[in-house]
Amino acid sequence: QINFVACQLFALLAAFWFRIYLGPSHASSAVRHAFATLFGIYFAVFCFGWYSVHLFVLVMMNYGIMNMASIPNIHRYSFVVAMGYLTLCHVSRIYIFHYGILTTDFSGPLMIITQKITTLACQLHDGIGRQAEELTAEQNRLALKTRPSLLEYLSYLLNFMSIIAGPCSNYKDYIAFIEGRHVHMKLLEVNWKQKGYDRLPDPSPTGAVMYKLCITLVSLILFLTLTKNFPMAYIIDNEFLDKTPFLSRLGYLYVVTQAAKPKYYFAWTLADAVNNAAGYGFSGVDERGTFRWDLLSNLNIWNIETATSFKMYIENWNIQTAAWLKRVCYDRAPWYPTALTFILSALWHGIYPGYYFTFLTGILITLAARAIRSNCRCYFLSSVPLKIAYDVVTWVVTQLAVCYTVAPFVMLAVEPTIKFYK
Repeated sequence: QINFVACQLFALLAAFWFRIYLGPSHASSAVRHAFATLFGIYFAVFCFGWYSVHLFVLVMMNYGIMNMASIPNIHRYSFVVAMGYLTLCHVSRIYIFHYGILTTDFSGPLMIITQKITTLACQLHDGIGRQAEELTAEQNRLALKTRPSLLEYLSYLLNFMSIIAGPCSNYKDYIAFIEGRHVHMKLLEVNWKQKGYDRLPDPSPTGAVMYKLCITLVSLILFLTLTKNFPMAYIIDNEFLDKTPFLSRLGYLYVVTQAAKPKYYFAWTLADAVNNAAGYGFSGVDERGTFRWDLLSNLNIWNIETATSFKMYIENWNIQTAAWLKRVCYDRAPWYPTALTFILSALWHGIYPGYYFTFLTGILITLAARAIRSNCRCYFLSSVPLKIAYDVVTWVVTQLAVCYTVAPFVMLAVEPTIKFYK
């Protein structure tokens, strides 16, 4: 964990240097690709030692598939190999680490690389193996017409900005960033002459990086205080279960679930800040004319904490993974897309039973939430007081449903999960 934090902080400094001294106006695309790749490899070896070999093996195996497999099957072969290798590594962790304890190890970067490999393969398949009219608007926008070179491929998968904690990004966006077209692509969507500009502005990510570093600092403080004082294990303590009333147990469940979040807020927001510091992550301009740097953001904390539906909650939590699941599974599943997407999410996370309790429960919660919303919400829109009451009740229910669903994800093992549900 110390190596993880050290690498991310060093990556933040390297990202600033990369943007200032190796920007598109100062260095060629090849130099930028090479620097990003070499630093990424160094960070992986420094953080995970010889276990980092797993990352490089998977990357090179899939490079072979990408160049030798037929286009109609390239996404299938890449998916099976990447997910298969990831699952084997997850299985090995059960024998290396004590069952029920999750440690910071090489499987995190391997999970991100698996996302990128399958994303790239699907977008290649869309661009070369399918007709434009068969694709959705998003698939058309992201489809690739040519295979990447080895340097571009390695840079996309192993760059220092995302190798430790992600997030997964689209290949087209990453290449546009390296080539210096990333920001201009987004700015060209806005009519700047109407806003009084004679030429395209040059937005700086510094403000966004500082803001995200503040969130990172607050998350770290909360992690060091809340998480240690409110452990999830206490909700299955025999004395707590025997002496605490049911409603109090529900309240404490909400508190311990909140206490488990800051470590994710810390890791994902810091990873987002690293990419922004390098100049990557610009997403355009909002309706107020403010430059946005949330293309790679993995969470929206405000929307998470105020979510009034299960759908709203999961759409704002681990955003890039949700987008990956949609692109490689939900949009392509021939049947039961919701169920298959949740199962893939569980398999991607690992083989701890707690993951499967969480994601299989998530299927039922999602279907139930859809049914309730579509059948009941219309009766509460006729007046402001009714709508406010509906929002308050659905907020409480959503937060408790999330707590009920994710508790096994934190506890991991079967025994504490069964005890908790009882």
